[in-house]
Amino acid sequence: MANLCDKQNEPDERQIDIDKVGVKGIRYPLRTLDKAHGIQNTVAELGMYVDLPRHYRGTHMSRFLEVLNEQGNYFHIDSIPKILNAIRTKLKARKAHLDVSFPYFVEKKAPKSKQFGLMDYLVRFEASSEGDKVDIVMIVTAGVTTLCPCSKAISQYGAHNQRGKVTVHLRSKADIWFEDVIDIIESSGSGALYSLLKRVDEKYVTERAYENPAFVEDVVRNVAQKLNEREDVTWYLVEAENMESIHNHNVYASIEKPHA
Repeated sequence: MANLCDKQNEPDERQIDIDKVGVKGIRYPLRTLDKAHGIQNTVAELGMYVDLPRHYRGTHMSRFLEVLNEQGNYFHIDSIPKILNAIRTKLKARKAHLDVSFPYFVEKKAPKSKQFGLMDYLVRFEASSEGDKVDIVMIVTAGVTTLCPCSKAISQYGAHNQRGKVTVHLRSKADIWFEDVIDIIESSGSGALYSLLKRVDEKYVTERAYENPAFVEDVVRNVAQKLNEREDVTWYLVEAENMESIHNHNVYASIEKPHA
């Protein structure tokens, strides 16, 4: 076969480095540890990137998929450092980046009827490597319900409530179960969310929320307080957003723990 033109390796006269270039939106089977069942199979969406020095016009996009396919029929979370190293090696790059996001499912009992429902949560990893350094941030998003303390205090009856979304970004010096982060989030609002509720459950969750009012500020402080009690967590960013029920806007709060 005649030599084919390699346009990517041509020099670029603009002399501008690119921080991240690669492929995203890749869907791939993922196998991860499950605290209750040992292993859980799901589907991940991945992004794979490298830095590109100013003297190259482009990168070789197909090589990212070659690295991924060399891992086998499943992507494994504990393979992240190995994959980052393989990306850097195959693309002759100084830095490599890998984003992985996937739905994670947990069986959850209704609080009173004890009927099972399946809850889905969003888990994400943002990882990068340069030289011998590998940085991995785990991100877990879960929902809560909140009831406004101010509304409860000024109203003769009732109080407005809303569904909130809490996202925890963290670095740790030991593996942390997704379920443990989910428990921290769900115990930090006025109440948790469920996929299946009977009437006896609805009565319980609405009354519990009324008895435990929480601002969005309370939610992020509650999560941060629980994370501060864990010695394995070295850094975190907690974000909470409430989808307001009586306002035409959402409310937001965040707390970040400085790097150790």
